[in-house]
Amino acid sequence: MKLPHFGTPRLLQKLQWVMNPVGYMESHARRYPDLFQAEVVGFGNSLVFVSHPQAIQYILTHENKQLSVPGKVNGIVEPLVGEYSVIMLEGDRHRRQRQLLMPPFHGDRMKSYGEMIREIAVAVLSQVPTSQPFIARSVMAQISSQVMLQTVFGLDLNGENYHKLKKLMTLMLEVFNTPAASSLLFFKQLQVDLGRWSPWGYFLRMREKIDKLLYAEISNRRQQDLSDRSDILSLLISARDAEGEAMTDKELRDELLTLLFAGYETTASAMSWALYWVHAIPEVENRLREEMATLGDNPAPMDIFGLPYLTAVCNEVLRLYPVGMLTFPRRVEEPIDLLGYSLEVGTDLVGCIYLLHHREDLYPDSYQFKPERFLERQFSPYEFMPFGGGKRRCIGAVLAAYEMKLVLATILSGYDLKLEEKSPVKPQRRGVTLSPAGGIKMVKVGDRTKVERLLVNSVR
Repeated sequence: MKLPHFGTPRLLQKLQWVMNPVGYMESHARRYPDLFQAEVVGFGNSLVFVSHPQAIQYILTHENKQLSVPGKVNGIVEPLVGEYSVIMLEGDRHRRQRQLLMPPFHGDRMKSYGEMIREIAVAVLSQVPTSQPFIARSVMAQISSQVMLQTVFGLDLNGENYHKLKKLMTLMLEVFNTPAASSLLFFKQLQVDLGRWSPWGYFLRMREKIDKLLYAEISNRRQQDLSDRSDILSLLISARDAEGEAMTDKELRDELLTLLFAGYETTASAMSWALYWVHAIPEVENRLREEMATLGDNPAPMDIFGLPYLTAVCNEVLRLYPVGMLTFPRRVEEPIDLLGYSLEVGTDLVGCIYLLHHREDLYPDSYQFKPERFLERQFSPYEFMPFGGGKRRCIGAVLAAYEMKLVLATILSGYDLKLEEKSPVKPQRRGVTLSPAGGIKMVKVGDRTKVERLLVNSVR
């Protein structure tokens, strides 16, 4: 059976994918709910978008002679993460790099970051003026960037390199903050350096400055005794593969940029959506506050992490508007049949996370925010997959979920916020991710000073 696809001209499809990805996916899914052929920009071949859970399970678990994982297909993000990033690698090189990266993200190690995450959330929210509108995503980006710089780099909050890297990282990623600006990543023709005031020229100069800081920090750290350090950079420098080899400076640089890009941008958007939905639905906010009150004053981070309703709220946030819309591509190496369709050699497949999360047979009233879904049933890893799946699942998934829960709980415990949006906030493209359009306008009504004082004292 021939693959279903729209007759829309290729260029029009590519433009719609960049400018309005949600509209693009939804318009196709109305006619072809399980899979369809898409002509989107950013990948080598035309893609088959798959949103049927059993079909997604098949393509993510059959990495053998039938299906391969071509890292070069992810070339759209190479300018951001570099050629030695785990995202770009294939085969044995990918397995080696992933094995080196995994230990620092082990669940037990996350415990040591808990108090630091809460301290950062309190410090940032305390600086937000009362009774004045603020953009939630900007504030969440401040929290996310500080968490990444401390957990990944272990940099001194008062150090010069910390402030330089934080500023440069923000400036570099802001280059792609709108759908139109994101087209720089998708259309190679636009990647032309016309000087420091041109968009691509500006991006390259920001990246060059970041590189200098990263390589200097790597060099400095290699000369230190790292036995007592728990930051990810130090752990990666100390890591050795099966042959006893360490990562090179270039590999470290690319993996650090990958962690910063993946952890900073995505988590900031997810936490912004969480604030939006919690404050848009009073019943959700009240139930969350009641659940947190059961833990008493100044609960342990891991106790917060385990709260059932908080977990359900965060899962529903990640389901409704998943920050990452697609899994990493798989390429057909031998002819296969998928859902009755014959796929030829060279066909590229992606699991469409966004459409999967909006299947009415899995999530009735899928556009309604209903955390109860995750209390009433258990979804399989191929029905709910905000961090992707298979061997390419996001390495930092545990840290992202941990940070999201702790920041949301800390804000609700310490501050009273009010949503200032007059109409529903929609998702829009931000680079290769989905982000709330406009950033979500809110107001801090007041501080819950007792809780804030307890939190601050607990980390001193």
